[in-house]
Amino acid sequence: MENEKDFMVHDILLQIGLILLMVVMFLFMHDIPKKLYAKLRLRNRANIQAKRHFVQGAQLLARARSSETRSSANSLAKEAEAEAEKAIALDPKDAAAYLLKAMALDLQGFRTSALDSHDVALSPLAVKSLTDKERGDALFKRAELKMAMNPRSQVDSVLADLAETLKLNSNNAKAHCLLGECYEAKKMKEEAKKAYEDALKVEPQLDAAREALNRLDS
Repeated sequence: MENEKDFMVHDILLQIGLILLMVVMFLFMHDIPKKLYAKLRLRNRANIQAKRHFVQGAQLLARARSSETRSSANSLAKEAEAEAEKAIALDPKDAAAYLLKAMALDLQGFRTSALDSHDVALSPLAVKSLTDKERGDALFKRAELKMAMNPRSQVDSVLADLAETLKLNSNNAKAHCLLGECYEAKKMKEEAKKAYEDALKVEPQLDAAREALNRLDS
């Protein structure tokens, strides 16, 4: 009886081995390992090139922000946008490139397009490439942009972004301060005061929060 079991196990293992051998032969007959290697190599090369364009774009954006003339800032920001576009074309799932593009567009004054780029960065397509801290920063930047564009119509949307921002990083003083602005816009004085107080707990020297508190207390 025991010999029969051993024979069955041996037979099953032999069949598995033959199936695996046939699979390997099929793969090599169709050059699949070579094609997979080529595809991985091409993908890695694209990722490296995408990172290179991103770094170049980030450097251009930094120069644009420190530029002394508006025309120079716009020109550099446009170049940064172009580098971000190249990075996106090579790696469309990297949120960082969309965020770079958004900042470059915002600097040029194209806020609606900048907001669209933020939305893509925070979409399921790309958001997985961000750490929790990076996602919190991106949500805060989007909230800032919404408030700058149209505070009244965007308040509820901004509140949702800020709630998620502070959930990811409760030590973001500017997010607490912007939260206070939202509550003020909704005539929620006590909630606004608490938000400004929370901002000062994190960053006691934050003038915007202190001035807002003084204004609400007067």
